[in-house]
Amino acid sequence: MESFKVKKVLNNNVLIATHPRYEETVLIGKGIGFNRKKDEIISQESAEKMFVLKNEKEQEQYIKLIPSIDNKTLEVIISAIEMIRNRTDSPLNEHIHVALTDHIAFAINRIRQGLAVKNPFVAETKILYPREYEIAREVVDYINEATDVYLPEGEVGFIALHIHSAVTDKQLSELSRHSHLISQLISTVEHEFKITLDKDSTNYMRLVRHLQYTIDRVLTGEKMNEPEKLNYFLQQEYPRCYNLSWKLIKIMQQTLKKPVYDAEAVYLTMHLQRIQAKME
Repeated sequence: MESFKVKKVLNNNVLIATHPRYEETVLIGKGIGFNRKKDEIISQESAEKMFVLKNEKEQEQYIKLIPSIDNKTLEVIISAIEMIRNRTDSPLNEHIHVALTDHIAFAINRIRQGLAVKNPFVAETKILYPREYEIAREVVDYINEATDVYLPEGEVGFIALHIHSAVTDKQLSELSRHSHLISQLISTVEHEFKITLDKDSTNYMRLVRHLQYTIDRVLTGEKMNEPEKLNYFLQQEYPRCYNLSWKLIKIMQQTLKKPVYDAEAVYLTMHLQRIQAKME
């Protein structure tokens, strides 16, 4: 069985090791660096209980990050990521170590300085990624218990996006951009109908999910069948909803820089009509 050889201990929880296949790696785990000596051998078995950073760029970023985080906070973050790995039961993109460590450390610092950052996409994130949101809620509860800070609800949303990104290998920036786009589309609907949608209502959940599926279809270029008779009927019966659906499609086209098929207007009109009917 292949093993790791300790090259340099960075602190109690992080060390640099060499490995016959991955060459230089960063091993992360609670207490992994404690009392370790240079050239000491770490078995592959015990390494599996830790995180192995193989990507050179990720290693560099992680090593730069460590000195700015106190040991206690770093231990809490490592345990939080361990919790995520156990709950998701799927391999995580190793970028989560850099991105989430940076995010949580920064969030804890800000809260200690009395500066909380608002998350405008909490409701959308909760609907789109319910499983990740549930895990993120556990992570935030754990951090709040283990440290002297209280991370607010918004942080559950931010961490849920990090988890989704690590599980699906999607770029976090892309996920944030989609959340922002959905939020913008919802605001347009509210403005047009002069209402505030109830974030806990079934109609709101359906609309958010539908918009996400539409975005996914646009990005993959998947075409839906266009029911022409229905198209004509909706245009005549519900002109306000039909026009609004086209307004939303134009916003999507501009943001995603991809064409949106006409059939999407039909399905969107039906969702909007359901919301309008509720208002009356």
